[in-house]
Amino acid sequence: MTKILVLNGPNLNLLGTRQPEVYGATTLAMVESACVKHGQMLGMAITCFQSNHEGALIDAIHESKGTQSGLVLNAGAFTHTSIALMDAIASVDLPLVEVHLSNIHAREEFRHKSFIAPVALGQICGFGSQGYLLALDALASHLTAAGLR
Repeated sequence: MTKILVLNGPNLNLLGTRQPEVYGATTLAMVESACVKHGQMLGMAITCFQSNHEGALIDAIHESKGTQSGLVLNAGAFTHTSIALMDAIASVDLPLVEVHLSNIHAREEFRHKSFIAPVALGQICGFGSQGYLLALDALASHLTAAGLR
């Protein structure tokens, strides 16, 4: 079975209570449950991980090499600051889809730059928690086209 790691960065553990006018009322547990269910429909085993610590996310990315077929990442604010995350993604040579709940391009100027985008298959933003499911669909399509599933 195709294995996908869904990673969430800083402050995403507060989904549902943190700025619901921006991020909605859906909790991280709800997002993760939806990902697991959607993954099952796509024939993919989904593992979810969240950390507020950059190093823990980097470790999870490194550990995915050889054990996962692809990654979905909402790096939160690390999107705009972390060259280390970008380097980790590039080093594992796995397809990755970048996800954001809000439309980062319609927000503050500093949110417009993503260090993740150059090493991602693509970026999905502005569709709330539905973006995670769209990312799984995109990974399934990519992996099928590449003959990897």
